[in-house]
Amino acid sequence: MKSFHQYMMRYRGNKHVNNEKKLAEWMFHDHDFPKYSTDYDEISSYLEWNIPFSEAISTFDKCFEQYLEDN
Repeated sequence: MKSFHQYMMRYRGNKHVNNEKKLAEWMFHDHDFPKYSTDYDEISSYLEWNIPFSEAISTFDKCFEQYLEDN
């Protein structure tokens, strides 16, 4: 199973800037992000302490749900 970080990198190439791309870009550049995690609680907790933009948590929840469906 891919990590959530690996899954989100699919959004980095988007030409259209949306919340998924913003979150993926932030995850890519944040060296402390739990890059190998597949655990919702670990990633959610990290985002709550290091929130990059106001819609990040809701974007994460939506993307993580899709991540679980795709894997």
